[in-house]
Amino acid sequence: MVILSVDYGDVRTGVAVCDKLEMLASPVGVINEKYEPKLINSLVDIIKTKKPELIVVGLPKNMDGSLGFRAEACTQFAEHLSEACGIQTVMWDERLTSVIAHRQLQAVGKREKQHKMIVDAAAAVEILQSFIDSRKRK
Repeated sequence: MVILSVDYGDVRTGVAVCDKLEMLASPVGVINEKYEPKLINSLVDIIKTKKPELIVVGLPKNMDGSLGFRAEACTQFAEHLSEACGIQTVMWDERLTSVIAHRQLQAVGKREKQHKMIVDAAAAVEILQSFIDSRKRK
């Protein structure tokens, strides 16, 4: 099934999608929007185009596995997104995805200045790839 992932942020939100066979997650882009209703409208436009059957939203857990304020905000955002598009959302642990994304961007020769604009999409790819890999193991 086509699955969309969202790395929700205060300023930038990364989006990724996988193919129907759930083989490979690919970046869709980054939405630069702070105002949640406008962000959700932008995501709904992407959802209409990509037609996912499930949406995975990154859950920022603390390193000890506990949930903090940011995790609560992401969970509420996921609920609002699901209500707006009518598609189920699933929360998925996003610990270290930004670190991994930065390392991968460095590995392919991207300069630090370039990271800011694309790291959120790369983190969304990491979230989604982790999710689909987990589904394959089950």
